[in-house]
Amino acid sequence: MKKLLIALFILSSMLLANQDTNKSVWKGNKIETEYKIDYDKNTTCLVRHLKLYKNPKWVAKIEVRNGKVVYFCSPKSMFEFYFRPAKWYEIGVRSERDFSKIIVTDYKTLKPINAEKAFFVYGSRAVSPAGDDLVAFKSKEEAENFVKKEGGSRIFTFDKVPFGLIKLLNNSI
Repeated sequence: MKKLLIALFILSSMLLANQDTNKSVWKGNKIETEYKIDYDKNTTCLVRHLKLYKNPKWVAKIEVRNGKVVYFCSPKSMFEFYFRPAKWYEIGVRSERDFSKIIVTDYKTLKPINAEKAFFVYGSRAVSPAGDDLVAFKSKEEAENFVKKEGGSRIFTFDKVPFGLIKLLNNSI
């Protein structure tokens, strides 16, 4: 009985800890977080100042621990901010510990997913509003299927995307 009460306490704590922009649901025998990217017709990309609603399959966002939410028109733009947040000092990010959630849109399903668990395709024929970009997918299998259809040179996990690649995509090398 004691173990059951402790398990219920831990589960309820996890559910209450989520912000209202995300919710946890049971999927099979585990809890998965469903993410949301809420924006309107006036929401623009921090990096490129483009309207998000025009290209919803590319949208990304970062929630900062200070309460600010930053939107991006593509994964490439999101990584630009991620690697060099001091360039946008007004956001108040000092280190990567200041990020609470990093979310991208799954290119196939158009659903928001955890960027840190996503797979990013480099070198495909798909072009975002920011130009050559990284295409995000929830699973490696979906990324591989996309590469077969749309081309692509490589698939990266979040932690393997180098800043040099973002510079290359921006023709900054």
